[in-house]
Amino acid sequence: MAKPRIAFLVNGDPTSAMAIRAQSFAQLLADVFDIEISYRAGDKISAIWQFCRRLALRRPALCYVFDMAFSGVLAAGLHRLTSLCPIVIDTGDAIYELSRSTGERGPFGLALTRVLEWTGFAIADQIVVRSHPHQELLQFQGISADVLPDGVDTDQFRPCPALDLREKYHLDGSTVIGVLGTIVWSPRWQMCYGWELIEVIHRLKDRPVKGVIIGDGSGLPRLKARAQELGVQDRIVFLGRVPYDELPRFVSLIDICLSTQTNDKPGQVRTTGKLPIYLACGRFVLSSEVGEAARVLPENMLVPYNGTKDPEYPRRLAERIATLLDDPDQLREGSAAAPKIARQHFDYRVLAPRLRETMERVLARREARSQSEQASPHAAASASKVADLKRNEQL
Repeated sequence: MAKPRIAFLVNGDPTSAMAIRAQSFAQLLADVFDIEISYRAGDKISAIWQFCRRLALRRPALCYVFDMAFSGVLAAGLHRLTSLCPIVIDTGDAIYELSRSTGERGPFGLALTRVLEWTGFAIADQIVVRSHPHQELLQFQGISADVLPDGVDTDQFRPCPALDLREKYHLDGSTVIGVLGTIVWSPRWQMCYGWELIEVIHRLKDRPVKGVIIGDGSGLPRLKARAQELGVQDRIVFLGRVPYDELPRFVSLIDICLSTQTNDKPGQVRTTGKLPIYLACGRFVLSSEVGEAARVLPENMLVPYNGTKDPEYPRRLAERIATLLDDPDQLREGSAAAPKIARQHFDYRVLAPRLRETMERVLARREARSQSEQASPHAAASASKVADLKRNEQL
């Protein structure tokens, strides 16, 4: 029996986080589905055209869109008009609320984002989200969603030695606190990933701690300027962007990883791909007590966070880190337990069967509709014949 043809549309290039998610699922589900992955290339219009072209040639039984973004959503919607191909949209953000919070888009851009989100929900046969709070939010709006959190390959990401890197970056003898992520500056809130790390290192300047920041983006110069202003620039290593395949060793440089999400709607619905990576690499995580992290992490890894920007959060973080410095056994035990949490909640081998169930359910609904539509003409013809016979009898 032929395997169902599935089109994965990735709103990103082949090295993006969504591409890695798509590739991981495609590999694990290859024995069940015939999956082809298409990646976004060029500007939005070009990408839509390329996606539509691939869908027309592929004629898939199901179209799965990774991320709620214009190119993939509109291409899937346009293809749906001519093929009736069912659509699944996988989203990790409340995109309108996120855009409104960051302040990066003007009124017109926000309106387009709102329309995109509405369109995605309207055309999708199934929505997939990456956290239970996001599922609950959509359920309140009358939208059904399955939960498939951000994943990790726990064979690739695992605890590994990084003594050479610690020596290279002069981190020996220090407890290293770090973050990984895209460092995009928010003009509205005057912050970005890593802002809390700079403040924490400053508050702990009398303790043997250093900081590591992995990632780049518009906020990086501002973080460096703030470190200079506080006089801690020599205690923070800015590594820039690190290739995905090299991340396990670089994450292993860090003793305590920070995973901070804002306590508002955009932050509450996110898992973020950083958390599974930190855990799989056996790092002790200190996370804001928000969203999916609050569901899966033990209490000693959670720190209260208030609102969108919490000026007191660095103080609470520093106090918690000080207790870990004073109790190294707690740090070691938490690090040892972290990979188990990753395997239980985020391993792609755990998530892939759940994705299979989602896609098979959507395909089954499509088949049921198709059979119903095929049966309807026959039922109408039979009813017409019965009516004709009755008329003939009356005559």
